[in-house]
Amino acid sequence: MSVMMAQPSVPSAYGNLQFDPKGSLKSVGGPDLGLRLRAAKFTLNTVTPKVTGEKNGLHFQFLAAGLRNGKLTYGLIPYEQHTYPTAVLRFETKIDPETGAAFLPIAKNLKEGYDHTGWQKNNFGIIGYRLTDSTGLIVYEGKQAFARSKTGFEPRPTVTRGPFISDVTHKQAVIWYETSEPVFTMIKTDVAEDTFFSNNRKTHHEVLLSKLEPGSEYDYTVGCDSANLRFRFRTAVPPGWGKFRFAYASDSRSGYGGGERNVYGTNALIMSRIGALSVQQGAAFMQFTGDLVDGYVSDPDEMRLQMVNWMHAVEPYWHWMPFNVGMGNHESLGWYSDSLKWIVADGFPYATHSGEAVFAEMFVNPVNGPSSEDGAKYDPEPYRRGDFPSYRENVYHYSYGNTTMIVLNTDYWYAPLLKKTSGIGGNLHGYIMDQQLRWLGQLLQDIEHDSLIDHVFVTLHTPLFPNGGHRGDCMWYNGDNTPRPWVAGAPVEKGIIERRDELLDLCVNQSSKVVAFLCGDEHNYNRMLVEENTPRYPEAWDKPRLTLRRPVWQIINGAAGAPFYAQQQLPWSTAVEGFTVQNALCFFDIDGKTITLRVMNPDTLEVLDQAQMH
Repeated sequence: MSVMMAQPSVPSAYGNLQFDPKGSLKSVGGPDLGLRLRAAKFTLNTVTPKVTGEKNGLHFQFLAAGLRNGKLTYGLIPYEQHTYPTAVLRFETKIDPETGAAFLPIAKNLKEGYDHTGWQKNNFGIIGYRLTDSTGLIVYEGKQAFARSKTGFEPRPTVTRGPFISDVTHKQAVIWYETSEPVFTMIKTDVAEDTFFSNNRKTHHEVLLSKLEPGSEYDYTVGCDSANLRFRFRTAVPPGWGKFRFAYASDSRSGYGGGERNVYGTNALIMSRIGALSVQQGAAFMQFTGDLVDGYVSDPDEMRLQMVNWMHAVEPYWHWMPFNVGMGNHESLGWYSDSLKWIVADGFPYATHSGEAVFAEMFVNPVNGPSSEDGAKYDPEPYRRGDFPSYRENVYHYSYGNTTMIVLNTDYWYAPLLKKTSGIGGNLHGYIMDQQLRWLGQLLQDIEHDSLIDHVFVTLHTPLFPNGGHRGDCMWYNGDNTPRPWVAGAPVEKGIIERRDELLDLCVNQSSKVVAFLCGDEHNYNRMLVEENTPRYPEAWDKPRLTLRRPVWQIINGAAGAPFYAQQQLPWSTAVEGFTVQNALCFFDIDGKTITLRVMNPDTLEVLDQAQMH
């Protein structure tokens, strides 16, 4: 079974692809890959219930057949009683195996000694619930507001995700959230005397607060129906200011062991602990670069479900501090091959069915990156837009005090099995394409002349120098420079190692401010100082060798809950320090010109590594 959609136009950047008269996507002149959009067992829509009220509780109706014979566990959320409110799960009901329905007897179960939020007095409350299928897999965790009247219970509009604080600078911030239905909402802040009201009914609510003071705290309240959700955020310190801390990690896709280690696509257990440790340690922001979820799906709404599960894991902390996210290879969404049994090409139409589009839809990141690869020298139609997906909100930069973070995408227009599907085309895992690289070079030159910026971190999902689990790809491919993107049926000019050297040249030789590459992809933590005498080439390398004029750090922290990779032997292994497969969270302390790294295990709170970086 495949996802049904109108037949789109095939982007010209793909070679040898066309729809046959029956509407099936075919590889022309190559093997029949059996391309289709694979159906999902669960999607955000099918696990989001239709809720109706009854005399003594709420009736939930689910579309997902996979939830039948599963369980719904629920309890009240104590908003306004705690800094980081989460659902206190207490009661369980079965999801009917025939109808997919579940009944929550609120009047019977959540009364007297079980009413810790005062809903009986206020005749209003908010429930948090968890859905598990018949095998025990946690599929989704949601929220539902309710009211009680003389005639019984009724569902009320609910803030289902958020509120989140994002795109924070020294003078602005964005507050955003999702509601269960199109409604008017309001945001009350101490930024201004006026309250921000929705100007129309909608489900996605996003408000830019401007003219803020640097390094200042602001209270905010989101009002939706009878609920008032109160939190606080802090703006960035002034440009040039250099005393703060930030957190870094990546790779939180589902782990082994069941329970919260796999909440349908993400390791919610470790991510919730990472969020808690970040705020406890006073981080100003979290940078998380790629592989948030399992991904490799065809249905955009399945990707939304997995991303929402990731959001919910860190939501209690995201109310207070920003989580800035980048893409990895597991944020792959596209065409599935029946013969190869995997996703093989980024989805199109790009505006709705690409990994880039869904990523931009689900998160709020700065909009200051490049446009796309349209217009590159390998673009088959350089004067026409739409041959490649957008970089909007998946490549960007932001500054905090005297430090700039540049977020790159090394899995843009990603073709996971490119070696087998080069005739179709797509980008290589780990490869930064021309337009993105050009944008990076210009940005670094601008920063070089900015006297208020002392430090630059470049974060990208794939390491330049893999150390455990990915020596066969990233920017090494076992020392083979042959792998490269294919566009319109032809390979591009530069191979992966050549492109790695161009990236190094920009960040090390042409910039004096790049301190480190913050990477993931490999599910471990390690650091290495890359210097001119660090071995970087295969023995038979016959192309020019880049001379490094100064050292640069590479920090890999893909230890946010994905299944671990142990260390492998590579030419530069003697430079690797602090290697561990324990779950890890990096803290970078910026103090003027000085940078100190401290790495903690969010499970045990053990300090795993420390280093003076600058």
